Amino acid sequence: MAQELAGLTAVITGSASGIGLATAEMFHEQGVKVFGFDLNRGELPEGIHWIQCDITSPKAVDAAFREVEAASKVLDIVVNCAGIGAIGSIESATDDEWHKVYETNVVGTARISARALPLLRKSSQAAIVNICSIAATVGLPDRAVYSASKGAVLSLTKAMAADFVRDGIRVNCVNPGTADTPWVDRLLQQAEDPDAERAALNARQPIGRLVSAQEVASAVCFLASPAQASTTGASLAVDGGMDGLRTRART
Repeated sequence: MAQELAGLTAVITGSASGIGLATAEMFHEQGVKVFGFDLNRGELPEGIHWIQCDITSPKAVDAAFREVEAASKVLDIVVNCAGIGAIGSIESATDDEWHKVYETNVVGTARISARALPLLRKSSQAAIVNICSIAATVGLPDRAVYSASKGAVLSLTKAMAADFVRDGIRVNCVNPGTADTPWVDRLLQQAEDPDAERAALNARQPIGRLVSAQEVASAVCFLASPAQASTTGASLAVDGGMDGLRTRART
């Protein structure tokens, strides 16, 4: 796969940690010129061009892409990884929470992708990969707002794929299960018993553990690769079997 991606240029949002960071590092190792968009540089290593960007701000997104345009005439890959979560049912969710999560997870994904289109159209092998979630396809308790937003990302992926297929721009998404990332750690800390909650999350995935950020990044690389020129409008589950398997409880 390294040869397939070498020499391409990519924008990755949410690149400072977790899945975004793992993807940025994997792309960089495979010879991709990476622009990492995030509020902070985080753990991004040298060699990856960090651009401060708040994807909920049209002005910030435009400024970030002007910086990309100054450095590159073409863009081959966009990975929409930036996102936020929420805990609770519709009964506890506030209007502010609904707006904040949708503005980031759904509108932010669309905003970044739309602004990238002029550069993507200059590529002969353009690809957009959205980070969706198992929450888009399986009912999870206490994740109403987040699940609704990721369901929208799944539908948005298919709509974008249909809209831009004639431009030669492929659009796909990855649906991770619960991943072992700093974001999940922060959610766990909100639980009454974080250790018990982590054990429960491990147990609900058939493989018996959380998905790693590197496993999701590998799936992103697969979908972004020019070798997958016929793959568009697809969703790839990286969820330890959570969506498709019905296994006996571990003893």
